[in-house]
Amino acid sequence: MYPFRQGSFAIRNGWYIAAFASEVGKEPLARNILGSPVVLYRKMDGAAVAVGGRCPHRHFPLGASRVNGDDIVCGYHGLSFGPDGQCVHVPSQNSAPRSFKIPAYPLVEYGPWLWIWPGDPEKADQDLLPNLDEIGLNDPCMTFRTLGSHLVKARYQLINDNLLDLSHLGFLHGNTIGTPENSSTPEEVRKRGNYLETRRMIRNCEAPPVLKARGYEVSRIDRDTGGGFYIPGFHTTFGDTLFPEDHEISPGQVIAKTRVYHGVTPATSTTSNYFFAVGLSDPDSFDAMVAFLGKVIEEDKFAVEEVEKMLQLVSELPSELLIKSDHAAVEGRRMLQAAMDVEATACPQGL
Repeated sequence: MYPFRQGSFAIRNGWYIAAFASEVGKEPLARNILGSPVVLYRKMDGAAVAVGGRCPHRHFPLGASRVNGDDIVCGYHGLSFGPDGQCVHVPSQNSAPRSFKIPAYPLVEYGPWLWIWPGDPEKADQDLLPNLDEIGLNDPCMTFRTLGSHLVKARYQLINDNLLDLSHLGFLHGNTIGTPENSSTPEEVRKRGNYLETRRMIRNCEAPPVLKARGYEVSRIDRDTGGGFYIPGFHTTFGDTLFPEDHEISPGQVIAKTRVYHGVTPATSTTSNYFFAVGLSDPDSFDAMVAFLGKVIEEDKFAVEEVEKMLQLVSELPSELLIKSDHAAVEGRRMLQAAMDVEATACPQGL
C-alpha cells in the first residue's frame, strides 16, 4: 500500500497509542487499530484492558455493549468475555466452550497514554516504549495538556510524512506557527536504531503569529525546531524561541519552549487515529496556544485528507517528485518498510 511495497501495511510488533488514559473508564470505548476492531475499558481495580471489539457469535460490536465487573457483555445476546478474552458466560446454555474467545492485547498505561501491542504478545517489551525523560515529559519546567484524539480520513503514513517534513510550516501554517525559514533553513537528520531525529536552527526570522498570541511582543527571533520519530507511530516535535544573537538586551535568551506529542496509529488502510498533546514553558499562555494548535490540527487534517482523496482517485500512481526536504520522510518510510519486511519473514501473529 502506497508509499510502501505491495502487501505492506504497518508494523504489528510495536507499541501504538490506543487512547489517552483519560479517555478510558468503565464504559467500553471502541477503536479500530490496524484494521481490526478493539474495545477498551477499565476493570474494577482500575486497570485498563484491550480486547477484540467483535463478538464471535453474530459479530455485534462490543464497543456498543456494556461492562459488568471485569467482563465485557455483548449487547445483542449477552455473551460475556473476561479481560483475557475468554468467554465466561452464555445465557442460553449452561456452559461456555473454551473455543469461545476474543483476542486480548498487551496494554500499558505509560505517561498520559494507553499503549497497545497489536502483534505477537510474547514479543511485547515495555523497554521499547519511548523514555519519558528523553521526550521531556518529566521536565519540571514544562506544563503538559492533552488535546484530544482525532479520526483522520487518510492513511497513517501521510501523517508520518507530514510530521517528518516540517518545511510545510511556512505555507500550510503560515498564519499560525510557521515562517518561510522553516523550509529555507538547512535541516539536520540523524538516525539511531528505530529513532529518527530532525533539527533546524533558524536565525533572525520574523516572529510567527502564535508568539504574539502567547503574549510576547517581539518582532525578530531565533528558533530551534525539529522533532523525533519513534517507530512505529510516535512523534515529538519541539520549538524553542529565543531572542536573536544581536538583541541589545537579551541575546540568545530563551523566550518560550514548546513540546508537542503526536500519536499516529493506523485505524484502517485509509484512516488513522491521531493523538495530540502539548507542553509549554509558559502555562499562562495555554488557552491562546490551544486555540492556535486547534487550527494547526485542522490544517494538517485538511492537507493529508486531500492527498488521500487524490491517491484514491488515481488508479496507477506516478512516481513521486522528491525534493531535498523529503530526506527525513523518505528515511522514515525506509525504517518502517525494513521492519515490515522482517515481520513478513517471521510470519508474526497479531490483529
